[in-house]
Amino acid sequence: MKLLLIALALASAPALALDVIGIADGDTLTVLQDGRPARIRLANVDAPEKRQGFGQRAKESLSELCYRKDAVLKVVSTDRYGRAVALVSCAGIDVNRAQVERGLAWVYTKYNQDPALPALQEAAAAQRRGLWSEPNPVPPWKFRRPSH
Repeated sequence: MKLLLIALALASAPALALDVIGIADGDTLTVLQDGRPARIRLANVDAPEKRQGFGQRAKESLSELCYRKDAVLKVVSTDRYGRAVALVSCAGIDVNRAQVERGLAWVYTKYNQDPALPALQEAAAAQRRGLWSEPNPVPPWKFRRPSH
């Protein structure tokens, strides 16, 4: 319940600059808001799971981009786990797009609202960056299925 209240407070606020205190994986970070930790999910993208190829590299990339820096958040929704889903910028870099450009996140086509992301993903795939260097990369939403 507490997490949902924090997510709702973030969603109702204009873009906020908050301190990044943790990185859970390639598309989830933790910020400090009003002295409390709040988990933030990157909007429009889905990074490989930690147990998946490039999962650890995606986490390292997000850490390099944001850890111990101020993150400017524009919350667009709340996910089913109560996390705020946001467009994130750290040190002036659009982190959601950077993860896709680096080949360390997929465009989450089911939820994507950023028309620039598919072209960034196509370029990463064409240049075999990150997960695209593998012969048959599996999207995380398929990897998470119990049958996989």
